Order: sequence, then C-alpha cells, then structure tokens
Amino acid sequence: MRHPLGIKPWGNYYFDSTDQSNNNFKDCRSSLGTLTILTDDLILEILGILDAKDLLSLGLTSRVLYCFSTFDDLWRQLTIQKYNGDWDWQGTWKITFLKRSCREYYLDPVLNDRKSAIYLANFYSDTLFQPFLCSSTEIEAYLGVENIDRRSNLELSEFIREYAIPNKPVIITDVVTEWPAFKKWNMEYLVEKYGDVIFRAEAIDIKLRNYAKYCKSTMDESPIYLFDKEFCKKCEGIVNDFSVPEYFEEDFFSVFGEDRPDYRWLIMGPSRSGSTFHKDPNSTSAWNAVITGSKKWIMYPPDILPPGVFTSADEAEVTSPVSIMEWYLSFYKETQKSKSRPLEGVCKAGEVIFVPNGWWHMVINLEDSIAITQNFVGRWNFKNVLLFLRDKPYQISGFSNLVWPDCEDIYNDFYEKFKNFYPGILEKLELDNSNEKKEKGKKSCSSLWEQLRRNDKQKEKKRFTFEFLDEE
Repeated sequence: MRHPLGIKPWGNYYFDSTDQSNNNFKDCRSSLGTLTILTDDLILEILGILDAKDLLSLGLTSRVLYCFSTFDDLWRQLTIQKYNGDWDWQGTWKITFLKRSCREYYLDPVLNDRKSAIYLANFYSDTLFQPFLCSSTEIEAYLGVENIDRRSNLELSEFIREYAIPNKPVIITDVVTEWPAFKKWNMEYLVEKYGDVIFRAEAIDIKLRNYAKYCKSTMDESPIYLFDKEFCKKCEGIVNDFSVPEYFEEDFFSVFGEDRPDYRWLIMGPSRSGSTFHKDPNSTSAWNAVITGSKKWIMYPPDILPPGVFTSADEAEVTSPVSIMEWYLSFYKETQKSKSRPLEGVCKAGEVIFVPNGWWHMVINLEDSIAITQNFVGRWNFKNVLLFLRDKPYQISGFSNLVWPDCEDIYNDFYEKFKNFYPGILEKLELDNSNEKKEKGKKSCSSLWEQLRRNDKQKEKKRFTFEFLDEE
C-alpha cells in the first residue's frame, strides 16, 4: 500500500535506516530545518491557521513542506469554512477549493494532471500516513461476525416478548421491502427528483446533486455523512414512500405535537461513512431501515463500555477515535478476544434494525447507502426516558430552545401532556410494576410518578440483560 507522495509510517524508518544495503538512505525530514523539533501534529495545527495563498506558497519551499501543505484535511477545513456546502466536488479538497475559488485551476502540477510530480523516498510520518491507511484499508474484515438475531414473519407479540421487553436488538428482514421507497429509491432517482434541495450533512448545507458527486469519489478517512431531519418538509411527496413498521408505531413523544424533539432523519453516505460509538438521545429507542446499500452494526449493552471509548461519569462527554476505520484498526481485534463480545450484524437493503434504548452502537456503511431512522418512546422504554428527562436535563437534546428555554421544564410538561393524551397508561404501567414487586415480595409504590420522585437511593434501577458469548 503506497502513499501517492511516498510517505511512510514511522515504523519503516527503523528498517530503512538500518538496512545496510541501502547506502543512499537519507531522512529527508531534515529539510524542515528548525521545524524538525516540532511534532507533525503541531506543524499541522500551525498550518491550519494559514489561508490558501500561504499554504500554496509554503508548499513551494521544500518537498516535505509540500506534503504538509497538501494534506487534504487542511483544505477540507478551508473549503467548509469559506463555502459551507456551496462547492462542486473535484476529487480532492485542495482541487475543490481552488476550483471553487478561481473557477479555473491554479498553475500547480498536482492540479494539472491530478497526479503529484513529487515523490519522497524517505519521509516518515504517522500523522500524514494514517488517514491514507484508514481510507485504503479494506472493510471486508468487518463482515466476519453475525450474531444479531435476524427474523422474518415476526408477530408483534413475539417482538414485544423477545426483543422489546428484554431490550435486545433484532434485524427484521421483510418489512421495508413493502415500501414504495424500496422499489424506486436510489441516488440517481433522488437526485433527479430532489437534486436542488439543500440537505444537512454534518456541519454543512449542500445540494443533493453536489453531495451525490462527492460520494462517488471521495477518499476521506471520515466521509461527510448526510443526516437531515427536515427531509419530509423539504421533499414533496417523500413521506408517502415509507411508513413506520407496526413494531414501532407506539411513540409517546407524539404528545408534544409539532414541538416534539427531533426524531426522524434521512441518512445518506458513501462507503466508510457512518457513526462512531454513541447512545441515542434522551434514552429513546430507534429503528433504522436501509433502502439501498448495507450497514454494519456493532453494539454493546448499556453497562458495557466499548473498547477505545471513554466517558465522563454521567456519560455527558464521550471520547472515541476520530474515524470508524481508526477504531477498527486499533480496537476491533480486541473485541473478538474479550469474553463480553459485542453483538454484530449487517443490515441489508430492505431490512430494518431495532436499536434498544441505552445501547452503545457504531455503524459503518459497507457501500453507498440510503436509509431512514426514527427515535421513539414506547411503553417498554418509557420509564427510562422519564428518568433521563428528570435526572439529566443538561443532556436533553432535540427540543426547541424557543419552546423550552429551561430544559428542566420538559420533564413536567411531558408528564402533564402524557396524562391527558393517554389516560390510564400510567396506572397500567404502575400495575405491571406492582405485580412484579409482589412476585418478589416487595411493597409497591402508590403510583409510578411517585416512584420516580423517590430518593435516588430508593429508585428501582432497570436491569439490562446481555447474553455473553463464550470464546470459540
């Protein structure tokens, strides 16, 4: 695997420098002069302050600085900062920026023939090599393990008993295939119909036709992921192309009406795009339906922190590797040796996966993919959502600040609306809870709401079950 500029990882330095047959070895990093005392990360931090003109000028001073100043993440940052999503993808971020800025190519050898005239035989940098490695590594190795249940002809009562109540993931294979979207959606169709519609893709707003062009040839380590919550409003008639599967129709957040939190998204992305490990917002559950392409899911139950992921005590802050492939290269093998292995599965076109509330999950697109996802609150995760709204108001997301300037009000507002919209449901949940306690010989509370208001030491903590997989 050869970097187009000849950059090698630092490990190669020790082999090349000690190779007695290599009489011409010379570490060209020395051409950095006094900058050699700086780490590569620090050099890139400094270059990140420069504008495009300065980066181009710096690249003319030495071959090594040319490698640094051509680092595509620098140009990605410049492009997004200056143009947001108003650009026409040209294969690299550098060319895209320059073409967008001048409407013609600069006199730069890299831009004329798309191939660099510069090649360094002895330049070593993990910082510059790592993104290339991640974007070039084959993702087939992700496909080996499949241990998430796959079900078809699943009765609603079976789903509740076997997956909703135990809070366990499942892939359902025969629901999405009945949608009109499954029969007609692909990128070409959507571009033809909604090509000039501007969608939200991470931190940018971009026309769908421009995003589709980006998807075709990007080699980004972490490709931009289109994740739009307003697609039903933007795209006339699109809401008729899909429906909520019967397993997930119950959604208590609907009591908020138009003021409900963000809950439904259209998702598009090229191969290697996806989401690093996270839990869904507000302790909701979710379903994710794949229309085209396929997605690999890696999941851990709420009480098992995935390797390589670090959180604060309240999980308000989550730190993990920057890219999905970086996590794969550094930590995936560890998951196969651990006794508490993750649940893994590929959700293919025409299938939908149930994501239980509180589960850690990471998703990577194995190919260009289009999907719809929706978060919901059913009776099986209702108590967890209530506890989250009450105990973690500073982590609540998706609610309008105009409607609720103080997130602490959301908890009480939800309770009042829920009681009016669903009379008797709280009592039913309390009754179910009482029966469970009677079986355990414990005295029940007078109401579910009183139970939720009890002292933290007296709270009943929901237990999640997870089936450990023995090593083979």
